[in-house]
This record gives sequence, structure tokens and C-alpha cells, in this order.
Amino acid sequence: MIVDERIVTFLNSMETENSEILEQIEKEALADRVPIIRKETQSFLKVLLTLKKPMSILEIGTAVGFSALLMSEYAPKDCKITTIEKFEKRIPIARNNFARGKKEEQIQLLKGDALEIMKELKGSYDFIFMDAAKAQYIHYLPEAVRLLNQEGILLTDNVLQDGDVMESRFAVERRNRTIHARMREFLYEIKHHEELETSILPLGDGVALSVKKEKRS
Repeated sequence: MIVDERIVTFLNSMETENSEILEQIEKEALADRVPIIRKETQSFLKVLLTLKKPMSILEIGTAVGFSALLMSEYAPKDCKITTIEKFEKRIPIARNNFARGKKEEQIQLLKGDALEIMKELKGSYDFIFMDAAKAQYIHYLPEAVRLLNQEGILLTDNVLQDGDVMESRFAVERRNRTIHARMREFLYEIKHHEELETSILPLGDGVALSVKKEKRS
């Protein structure tokens, strides 16, 4: 935990329940050990969507479709959501969950490598949620910035790696050193990117909240 566990438990105890379908999918995901966004991150995402009211959302990392469904419930009804997933086993589960939630028309699932798909996308998005392979965030970033509308929001999840990101690379297990180095590089880049204004928050396992700056003449 990067935040006192008792505080997180206390705050989560005050959360209201999600819709019946989301509650069910969350239980199934946890039972199957599929990682989904934490309660406190869910709450933060709901507030951001309520404030921003995006009409177009891009999600990088569908998993079983929980977060895409959650976003569909808190974004405007006409909002279109595009979500990308590479893991073959999770794609049919996600599609089935979108059908269960009656959101097949609103949510489009693209199958394949996220970076390759992002490079082919021609549209632009008001809101991008990045929650995929952590070691790839640094590679996704240029495309995410390109695809983001002016004053659009980029929310990146799990950026603090249970606090390991602040440790020296020699304090991290050898097998985790590549992702550790890439995440530190990503955090530096996202904080110093000339087109973004970013705040990194110790929420859940760490989130980076970025806004694409308005161009000035």
C-alpha cells in the first residue's frame, strides 16, 4: 500500500454501491483474480467524468470490460467509448459483459496491440484512460498526446508500483528493473511534457492526471 491501509478502508466504507451489473462483474473479476481498478480509483474516475462530460473516450486496456462499463454509466449517454485489449482470453468475456450491460452500441472493443492500434486511429478523444502493460506506458504516451483533444484529460493508473517506483533500481528485484526504469522515465516525461499539465496522486496504486494544454498563439 502507498497510502495507510486503514484510511483507505475507512474511505471505501463510505462508498455507495455501483450498478447491479458492475457489482456482479467486479465480484467475478476478483474471484478470477483479474485486476480491475480499485474502489478509490473508481470514485475518482466517476468525479472526473462528471466534471469533464466527455463525448469520446479511449481506454487502453479493457481486461473484462469493468472500467469501460463504469465510464459508460458516468459519461454522457451519447459518449462513444473505444477500448483496446490484446489478451485473447479476456476479449470474449469483455464482449459478453458489454452485452450484459446493454452497451454494445456505445462501446467498441478493438483487438490487438495497443500501440499499433493507436498509431492507426485517426479520431481524437476528450478523455483517455490508460490501464494496460505498465512497461509500455512510455511508448503509448506520444500517441496518447496526439489523440487527445485540447483540454482533454489523460488518466493513467498504477503508476507508483506499490511504492517501488521511488526505490533505487538496486532495491528492486532484478526481474522488475525494466518496468521500474520505464515507469520512472514515464513519470518524468509526463511531468515535463510541454503539452501536458500533470499531477501525480498517491491514489490506489498511484494515478497520473494530465490535461492537454490549450494552444496559445
